[in-house]
Amino acid sequence: MLTSLNSHTGGGGSTHHQPSHQSSPHGLISPSTHSSQLLISCAKLIHRADYSDARRIISFLSTISSPHGDSTDRLIHQFTRALSLRIDNLTHLLSPSLFSSNGDTLQSSYLSLNKVTPFLRFAHLTANQAILEAIDGRQSIHILDFNTLHGVQWPPLLQAIAERSDDPSNRPSIRITGTGADLDVLHRTGDRLEAFANSLGLRFQFHPLYLSTTNVDTGAGLRSFQLHPGETLAVNCVLFLHKLLKDGSSTDDPPCELMAFLRAVKAMKPVVVTVAEREANHNSPVFLQRFMEALDHYTAVFESLEATLPPKSQERREVEELWLGREIEDIVSREGEGRRERHARFEWWEGLMRDRGFSSVQLSPFAFSQAKLLLRLHYPSEGYQLQMSKNCLFLGWQHKPLFSVSSWN
Repeated sequence: MLTSLNSHTGGGGSTHHQPSHQSSPHGLISPSTHSSQLLISCAKLIHRADYSDARRIISFLSTISSPHGDSTDRLIHQFTRALSLRIDNLTHLLSPSLFSSNGDTLQSSYLSLNKVTPFLRFAHLTANQAILEAIDGRQSIHILDFNTLHGVQWPPLLQAIAERSDDPSNRPSIRITGTGADLDVLHRTGDRLEAFANSLGLRFQFHPLYLSTTNVDTGAGLRSFQLHPGETLAVNCVLFLHKLLKDGSSTDDPPCELMAFLRAVKAMKPVVVTVAEREANHNSPVFLQRFMEALDHYTAVFESLEATLPPKSQERREVEELWLGREIEDIVSREGEGRRERHARFEWWEGLMRDRGFSSVQLSPFAFSQAKLLLRLHYPSEGYQLQMSKNCLFLGWQHKPLFSVSSWN
């Protein structure tokens, strides 16, 4: 059992049925406030290249929205800033990113995201359970983790492995290869994980591997990865695969980088590949479609934060302004190669994985029970809901799926 359900506040409801997408006449959740409608009107003006009228609406929305109001007010504030930056980009004004924060600030916002929302911890917990079941009985384990960042996923897994046997000599050896574009962060992550594993009496090694979205293919990216004889490999892709998408990617014609990556992973013959992604379609090349989808998705995210955190929560403000704000800026204001947040729904990933020769693995009832326990203990709001469908576990807010986790081999 994965026992480290670390702290914060949830208990959401749960059902075992196909996730539902509530629809408005736009096919999306329709914001009811006047300011939300103005925001949509502004996006439509920008879509038609009517920048003068769009700027007038942005000026008005900037005066009435605030990062300190209710969830709608704060959402309008973030999207207004992103629309303003989009106009500047389209009209070739030199406007830097609104979120050029230093590394320490981003690290703080990421750790706050992991603490005050259930989304990351749900993804990590569910993926860990799939890995734990796939490696059961193996004595030499290697986890290849993509987009490792600060490694917050792994202490609960290490603890669960340690608790399986009171005799340290019977515990498996564990290696984690953590990937990312910042080797300093990876080295610090490895030091923390090694200290934690040593405190549990585990034989553990951590190997940092430099990997960016430009060298992730089978050439430069994974060439230095080493799997030792006798090791059982698990591959972890939590909020990673979408970084390899391009404009308007389809399962019939996925990007070359993504194809090469999946070929390389399949050739390694892992016992399990875990995939966690946002349940949203933010990869349309059509700006207005992408904007409406993002507004729909982040409306639910901001509402969930409103319901589970106090009004003056500094951690919530940090998450909304720095982490979620950066995502909104990327989706709304950027185009082409400059855009990174290209989320796709599980249905898309399911088709891609099956077409590339992967088979889905049924997530166990225990994985569902643990996710339910995470919500009940740490996020006590009935708005959060779990749904199991097509061998995939979804976490959503008020009947709207927001994140998905699936397992493959």
